[in-house]
Amino acid sequence: MKKIYFALAFIGLLVLGTSCKPKQSAYKQVYEAAKERELQETASQPTTVVKEAAPLPPVEVSVRKEKVEPVYATDAAGLKRYSVVIASLSVKLNAESLKSRMENEGYPVILAQNEQGMYRVIVASYDDKDSAVAKRHEIHQRYAALGNTDYLRKTYGVPFNDLWILERQY
Repeated sequence: MKKIYFALAFIGLLVLGTSCKPKQSAYKQVYEAAKERELQETASQPTTVVKEAAPLPPVEVSVRKEKVEPVYATDAAGLKRYSVVIASLSVKLNAESLKSRMENEGYPVILAQNEQGMYRVIVASYDDKDSAVAKRHEIHQRYAALGNTDYLRKTYGVPFNDLWILERQY
């Protein structure tokens, strides 16, 4: 008789234990219903149209005068009086690395070195100041249009909002 009680108690506990477990299909139904509501809410919300950013106001252009010489003889013909400098680096290898990355972006980069040994990474060089200023502004606008000049800082390690003009002294 005790065996029957134990068997009935065991079956009762087994039924009681399994009936309390939630069914996976119940969770799945609730999840799918919530996803459907979310999709409907997203579809009913108006879409926002992003307008093209207005041009940035003119930025005061820094012009620095210094004696520089091209690092490579092949750059000598391209180095003019006014140049747009994107970086000033003390290690030649870093300057060469930035040069190659910028050339991949389509810039004809010139490396120049000043009397203190700093390497100037130049992306454009002109005989007149106005052309250099215009190119500097164009580069600044292009990367500012991406929404954030930090893109270039992260990509190249260079803050492109700090472009400057180098006036070459002879």
